[in-house]
Amino acid sequence: MKFSILVLGAPFSNQAAYSAYRFVEAMMETEHTIHRVFFYQDGIHTSSALATPPQDEHDLYEAWQDLIASHKIECFSCIAAAARRGVIDAAEADRHGRPANNLAKGFELAGLGQLVEAMVVSDRLVTFGK
Repeated sequence: MKFSILVLGAPFSNQAAYSAYRFVEAMMETEHTIHRVFFYQDGIHTSSALATPPQDEHDLYEAWQDLIASHKIECFSCIAAAARRGVIDAAEADRHGRPANNLAKGFELAGLGQLVEAMVVSDRLVTFGK
């Protein structure tokens, strides 16, 4: 079965990003596949390269980046939601005249069309968060 994942909650405000991470991690151990992970609304905070959780907490930001790299998972953050919340890549920083970018490695910015396409080609869309 082919899954796509939608993450709506920020790592620091609820369990959505962590639950999605554990789900994707578990799917990597099965015959199922993950087509795409799409971060939307506050979920885009997961794709920030500047978040620094306390040393005694699980670094979910780094965990996502490691999972993406090790399994070659396609992960997108909604470009509009990300820009609104201050998470941008180099191209968006140039376009908006900002001095820096902070999109984490392994993540890409994309429009909602990528979410719609994921829903069309996947057997299931699993949503984490409200």
